[in-house]
Amino acid sequence: MLVGTLLLFRLGSALVVFQPGYTDAYYYADVAKRLAAGQGLTADFIWNFLEATGPLPVSSHRFWMPLATVVQAIGIKALPFLDAFRAAQTVEILAACAIPVVAYLAARSLGLSVNGALVVAALAGLGGAFAPGWVSLDAFAPAAVIGTVFFLCYRRAAAGDVRAGALAGLAVGLLFLARAEGALFGVALLPLLRSPVSRRAGAAGAAVALVIGLGWLARDLSLGAQPDLLARSAFLVRYEEFFWITPPAPGAFVSDPGAVLAAKAGALGSNALTFAFAFGLLLVPGIARSIWSRRDRPEVRAFGSLLLLVYLVEGVVFTLHSTRGSYFHSLAAFLPYGVALGVAGSIELLRSTERARAVAAGGIVAAALLSVFALIQWDASFNAPYRARVAALPSIPAGRFYAIDAAAWHWIAGREVIVTPADGLPCSLRRFDASAIVLERAHFSVYDAMYAGTSRTSGLGAPVDVGDIRIFPLSVGQATTACP
Repeated sequence: MLVGTLLLFRLGSALVVFQPGYTDAYYYADVAKRLAAGQGLTADFIWNFLEATGPLPVSSHRFWMPLATVVQAIGIKALPFLDAFRAAQTVEILAACAIPVVAYLAARSLGLSVNGALVVAALAGLGGAFAPGWVSLDAFAPAAVIGTVFFLCYRRAAAGDVRAGALAGLAVGLLFLARAEGALFGVALLPLLRSPVSRRAGAAGAAVALVIGLGWLARDLSLGAQPDLLARSAFLVRYEEFFWITPPAPGAFVSDPGAVLAAKAGALGSNALTFAFAFGLLLVPGIARSIWSRRDRPEVRAFGSLLLLVYLVEGVVFTLHSTRGSYFHSLAAFLPYGVALGVAGSIELLRSTERARAVAAGGIVAAALLSVFALIQWDASFNAPYRARVAALPSIPAGRFYAIDAAAWHWIAGREVIVTPADGLPCSLRRFDASAIVLERAHFSVYDAMYAGTSRTSGLGAPVDVGDIRIFPLSVGQATTACP
């Protein structure tokens, strides 16, 4: 019954998530279609100027990692009778179907009863705040499964099982290919190398993880140097700088320590709330209890240490990215095992079978309500803008155009799209040939006056308004403002 209920909920979620939704997912899906068509990891749009390395198409995944794209390309290739979105989504749903299974195994490994493990499976399967993510074109579902497998294998690797150590290393490598911060899971392999019992298992895991990680880094190096990748990742004073044509200058980052420190403090606070929301708040005390009461178990120590490490690295190093979804994405790899710890710790705190049963029932209801709420939020946040963009598409002149979310518009229009430069349109006019610039209600601040209609830029025609979207015809030949 549990399996059937979760499957029905997953299929119901897919009715709400009927398009990629946000930049990351659009990007993965756009490139997945090209990969499935035999065009490799390439993109015929520019979502960020760190990938503006030459004429389109360009090599993709200079910033994001490739696992989600590869998984979706497999679905698109294997299911040609479905449209690209549903084919890619089918593979993501299949991955999500494994989440309650690995969550159940994690709960049993922690000593929970069959009933307790079923509660864990239900909570993780529903997803709560992750409910849309489990069926989205992103790495949420694969990361959740792989992260849980890592902790399950880590326990056996710590006891000296070399094969489990190699599997743990494989999980680290795959998590790295899912999200760059997944590489931090490799830190947990280091304590295995210190003990004579687990040294061989740790070495096997480290070797597998390094082969995968270095293989991807070699691919990156083969594409040429990226001197602005670190600047766009860690040295941002304002998030809009990520979308500048000119790479952010580290000197500006160093020269404004007050703003930088304030942003980092704010990110640490915001990410703490994100963590609580991701685990439905009620499980947080149980997680803390389990980490403390089971601190003699190596896999639990690894979980606690990695949870803290990822939180600090996201908040302190990748500060502005972390508050715009990066940290929430990171938590997917911790969720099923964290739910198992949370339920186990909650049972200990309640100290009563009757109370535990009542809280478990209430927890499942709360998780279901939170999952439904997350899907409602998805619909409001992503489906409404998608419909507005589809409505505006016929009014955009033929050819390449500029927009704030190039990956999304490329998916919708099937045309080459360039992200509007956050450091100003005039500088882009001499670099790319485009027919229009599309401004939405959400746009970079440099375009405020242009969107409001209080300024005119040379080379732009009168705007065409479709709802909140303003479409400005563009003639590069009439542009008079020179780039610096």
